[in-house]
Amino acid sequence: MMESIEEHAVKSEELARLRNILAQGTRGSVALAKLQRIVSFAEARENEVFKLFISPLFLWDVHSAIALEKWRAQYATKLRSWVEALGEFEVLSAIGTFAFDHEELTVPQFKETPHLEATGLGHPLIRRERRIVNDLPALDAGGSLVVTGSNMSGKSTMLRSIGINIVLAYAGAPVVADTMIIGPGTVMTSMRIADSLDEGVSHFLAELLRLRGIVERARTGQPVIYLLDEILHGTNHRERLIGAKLVIRELMALGGLGLVSTHDLGVGELEEETAGRATNVHFEEQVHEGKMTFDYRMRKGLVASSNALRLMADLGVVPFTAVPE
Repeated sequence: MMESIEEHAVKSEELARLRNILAQGTRGSVALAKLQRIVSFAEARENEVFKLFISPLFLWDVHSAIALEKWRAQYATKLRSWVEALGEFEVLSAIGTFAFDHEELTVPQFKETPHLEATGLGHPLIRRERRIVNDLPALDAGGSLVVTGSNMSGKSTMLRSIGINIVLAYAGAPVVADTMIIGPGTVMTSMRIADSLDEGVSHFLAELLRLRGIVERARTGQPVIYLLDEILHGTNHRERLIGAKLVIRELMALGGLGLVSTHDLGVGELEEETAGRATNVHFEEQVHEGKMTFDYRMRKGLVASSNALRLMADLGVVPFTAVPE
């Protein structure tokens, strides 16, 4: 890989800088080829005949160790910069390949102040023919979207779509959206939290630790874009509702912006309590002739229905007769 980069003509100033790190003076590919030869000589002693007869006779281990020490003295200080340049070149190559393979994607626009909005935004890992896209309302510092909705309706996928597209945008890649405008910020998430028997950490404690990290980052004054999926669902309804509202209020007061998904409709009271700085949106299911479907479209306001019991009945967990109308 280093040899290919060293011999390739580039026009970009940034690529030329990376290429020069590898090619100027002793070429990185030449130095690593020397190291490879030394290592192969050292590994030759693993052969049983070589180990018993040739290696002791010629002091093979001593010569291999001396050669390695000489290599380290000559090249050790340069190795890190070579590997970092190679890694950066690899990242840029991956981004360039992604952009080349998906010419239909959009280059995002950037603002100097915290901001996030998009139209036609979708998840890049969902095939285009199956991908459902949504518009993301404009969020500025201190703004939040409270996402309510039925189970399996698309809340978590929406948060993941936003997160991965923000990462792509910050990396310099195109995004899966018709338009996207974004300002500075650090993406921080509380999603797919897992407990740990080994560390003695429960699911609820693991989530609290993640939330603490997000709040502490916001308290440093750095712009934070937070994505909190089903916030505090590991505790009882009363404390979950109070705690969720407190966390969201704190992040908004610290200038963070982001989205919070929840099954607690009471969190939606923040829209009125914050004079619209927190805005309610929702996903919902559709029922036609007793069959439940989803269109994965984000709508304004709080969700008006739930589907947990119906899903339990559909999967045979509980009888249909036990589900109230």
